[in-house]
Amino acid sequence: MSNSKAISLNCPSCSKAYDLDELNTFATCCHQPLTVSYDLSSTFDKSELKGREHSMWRYSEFLPMKNLEHKVSLAEGMTPILDLKRIAKTYGYDKILLKNEELNPTGSFKSRGLSMAISMAKELGVKEVVMPTAGNAGGALSAYCAAAGIKCTVIMPAITPEIFKKEVKFYGAELIVLDGLIDKCGQKSVEIQKATGAFNMSTLKEPYRLQGKKTMGFEIAEQLNWDLPDVIVYPTGGGTGLIAIWTAFQEMVEMGWLDAKDLPKMVAVQSSSCCPVVDYVNDKPNKPEAYGESVAFGLAVPVAFGKDLIAKVIKESDGYCVSVDESIIVPKTSELAQQEGIAMAPEAGAIWQAVLNLTDEGKISKDDKILLLNTGNSLKYLDSFD
Repeated sequence: MSNSKAISLNCPSCSKAYDLDELNTFATCCHQPLTVSYDLSSTFDKSELKGREHSMWRYSEFLPMKNLEHKVSLAEGMTPILDLKRIAKTYGYDKILLKNEELNPTGSFKSRGLSMAISMAKELGVKEVVMPTAGNAGGALSAYCAAAGIKCTVIMPAITPEIFKKEVKFYGAELIVLDGLIDKCGQKSVEIQKATGAFNMSTLKEPYRLQGKKTMGFEIAEQLNWDLPDVIVYPTGGGTGLIAIWTAFQEMVEMGWLDAKDLPKMVAVQSSSCCPVVDYVNDKPNKPEAYGESVAFGLAVPVAFGKDLIAKVIKESDGYCVSVDESIIVPKTSELAQQEGIAMAPEAGAIWQAVLNLTDEGKISKDDKILLLNTGNSLKYLDSFD
């Protein structure tokens, strides 16, 4: 058994409760992602985290799994926070930090969400899953399904680099390739779900990927000795990670581990070629067919199911939702690599440019402690950089 403090699944709009012991997708009452509620009234001192296993499962009280015998883990989490001293000095910033998620087992932050989601799927008796993906999530899903013995179908846009397709097949999953962006793949996944009964792992269409990614927030707080950054800058496609980190901070405030006044501004970053969340937050016309491809494949999400939750995070944190010019993403990713020697995914180039833009606009100070999230490894993207 586990020591999870999870109580129920809940709709974030109307608070309707859904049973944790049943297989759920999203809040059908209000068509919103489901969140997990925890009993945080009688928790423990944060100092008790010392000495625990070096993975995201060190925070098991704040994860929904009831029986850890069903845990499917490849030792994901506890990725390092690096000090980007050279790039900070070049541009005159006091402190630029990087949470380096490329060091997860499948090379991206997707390991966290899929470890949690597949663990819960196994606990709830799921035998087959399907998921649309722009790249990294497909590889992660395939790996964790292989570890769990669950049948897996992954649907990818044809424009996805070959290495992602090979990765899926390498782990033994079935791969379907379609023309268009991830929204088209999402439509296909619904068709397969209805035809086969496979459980749909689409972003925020199930409750548990968010819970796994939430551990990034716990790690950031613990690794920085509970002294949070002033600003956290996050590349946003579906937005699960942004929502998850803020959720973790809110839970830690409720437990008294953090002070609400010390929470950072959260910045969501998209590409100019595909910026539905930016348009939504800024009350601009939002039509999926108007959005195109991005070299940062994780940003090419023309329909964000969690857009209301993303907007809520931006508002509550007094943060920003911005887009950067698509043409600058590769040069800025290369700049980071050449300054710091870290193989960052192209999404990192987007968030770095966003920092520079927001500084020029007076919204970020060079005196701020700024944390960037590198969500994956650039080695999977190098061919598309050309």
